[in-house]
Amino acid sequence: MKLFHISHTDLDGFSCQLLTKEFFKSGVFLNANYGLEVKLSIKKVLELINNLDKSEEIFLLITDLNLTYQESKDLHKDINKLKEEGFNIKLQLLDHHATGQKSADTYDWYFLDLNRCAAKITYDYITQEYGGFKDDDKWIKPLINSVNAIDIWLDNETFNFEFGKVLLSMISRVREINNVLFADLNRDFRIFLLKKAATYITKENANIQLDNDIHKLKKEFLNTSGIDDTIDNLSAKYLVSSLEKIKDNLTIHYKEHKGLLTYTLGSISIPANAFLKANPDYDFFIDVGRKGNASFRADGKVDVSYIAQKLAKGGGHVNASGAKFEDFKETIDYQQVRSYIQNKLNTLN
Repeated sequence: MKLFHISHTDLDGFSCQLLTKEFFKSGVFLNANYGLEVKLSIKKVLELINNLDKSEEIFLLITDLNLTYQESKDLHKDINKLKEEGFNIKLQLLDHHATGQKSADTYDWYFLDLNRCAAKITYDYITQEYGGFKDDDKWIKPLINSVNAIDIWLDNETFNFEFGKVLLSMISRVREINNVLFADLNRDFRIFLLKKAATYITKENANIQLDNDIHKLKKEFLNTSGIDDTIDNLSAKYLVSSLEKIKDNLTIHYKEHKGLLTYTLGSISIPANAFLKANPDYDFFIDVGRKGNASFRADGKVDVSYIAQKLAKGGGHVNASGAKFEDFKETIDYQQVRSYIQNKLNTLN
């Protein structure tokens, strides 16, 4: 069976994917916030499904996302079209947001329960439909109970609620790995932290101990060399290593100079400098934010203040500058950003 799982971008959403990763082991996982991200994620999954062998059993699962009625209508139509073309596909949505009521009343694949968080619904669904988690349930069920308590605000469940608060903060503050360029790594990082957190549940003052150790747990994931360092340096090293694996897909050019373009990376001073030093064939580094704000870095081989000024009336220093692209349109598709920036660079003298 080929699993496609789209889920929300919060504790509840990632907890749903922890469950499917533990049970199904493999699949295609995407995370989306509401609006454009949902539409683009569904579009991407449908494109991937269209390239599969029609004899393959396909399971499309959507969790912790309440689709608008129009989004539900469009998806229902697209799935029925795939079935008519011979695809063996099952669609299931599991959610708990009241705004999905009209869709739930209309479509049998849209399951809605206002009394459980999406992770709890997903846990129960896997248990009922597939037999559950067996030995792993010793840590999975208590973890999901804490997610449920904080997500639907069951403050009468004192332990689960207090532990859930730490989980919520922990997952919302994962910023060390970019979730656009490295969506899979970002998701793996969060799920790693959730699984580590589960080992604290049986400890005395579990919420306090976990809260104290989050920094250490993050460093454990980011430290690939076995040599301790600050979390900023470990993050930079991890990021540079990750960027080097995909740098060909992130490369842009300005005249004879080669550069690297990232999207929504943020705070690039340390990682950009580390990347340029580790990759001397690259002369500059640009990061563009969702709203078109851009940071430019170089290492003495090209004047990025000139590039920033010419591209978007920005400026700064020779090796560190900034600008804002007023005509930039927010997207979750990196290749659109790359084409946008490269086209602008091509116009420079």
